[in-house]
Amino acid sequence: MAPDMTKNSDGKNDATNGGRWVDDQLATLAPSGEWQPNVARGFARFNERRSAQKWRGRKWIFAVAALAAACIIALALPQYREGVQRLWRDSDFKSVDIGQVSADVKALKDGQAAPDFTLQDSTGADVRLSAYKGKVVLLNFWATWCGGCQVEIPWLMGFQKKYKDRGFVVIGISMDDDGWKSVRPYLAEKKLNYPVVIGTEKVSKPYGLDSMPMTYLIDREGKVAATSVGIVNKDACEHQIVELLGPPHSDQSQFRMN
Repeated sequence: MAPDMTKNSDGKNDATNGGRWVDDQLATLAPSGEWQPNVARGFARFNERRSAQKWRGRKWIFAVAALAAACIIALALPQYREGVQRLWRDSDFKSVDIGQVSADVKALKDGQAAPDFTLQDSTGADVRLSAYKGKVVLLNFWATWCGGCQVEIPWLMGFQKKYKDRGFVVIGISMDDDGWKSVRPYLAEKKLNYPVVIGTEKVSKPYGLDSMPMTYLIDREGKVAATSVGIVNKDACEHQIVELLGPPHSDQSQFRMN
């Protein structure tokens, strides 16, 4: 019901009646004297919700940590590590077509004579590239800290063992800054079965070395047959080795690491 708004003799509304009506309406909204706020229950619900939010955040942390731990354990086991390497080798998400380098970025073109060099192996003996003329040479620039190099080295050892009697040799040129200090223990541990020398800028510059691993296949005439920047395609590289081990005057234009 609306308040009785009558006018006084001076013509103004009677505010008294209006104020009383407001007080009456508010009185009907007042809580029962029996009701009391349950403070303990309110805090309990607040803490419950806060704990639930924290647990949701922790679940993500636990999930990420568990995944990382599983990856570390898997990579530590040889059979799983080999599977990861095979996945990487066969995958299509590498930055370049592994085993092939565009002709416009090559320092050495196919058919060009490989620059000669003489470097010493771990025993101090000279390793001269031109001395291997008549053989197929796989020249591999690498370093002990290079992850991709570690993937390739077992393959190169396998090539050396399989094809050495057919006139094939791998030569590894390490580009480690501290030279034999890092390389000699590595050779002792890994027992590489091919010649390894310590490279210099004078040797690497003519080959256009700007990243590792970098691999050159050199034919029996001492000419560049193929170039690979990054991890080689193992199967394609082996196929080319077999082709190059054929007659020395074969048409080398067919050899491409792809």
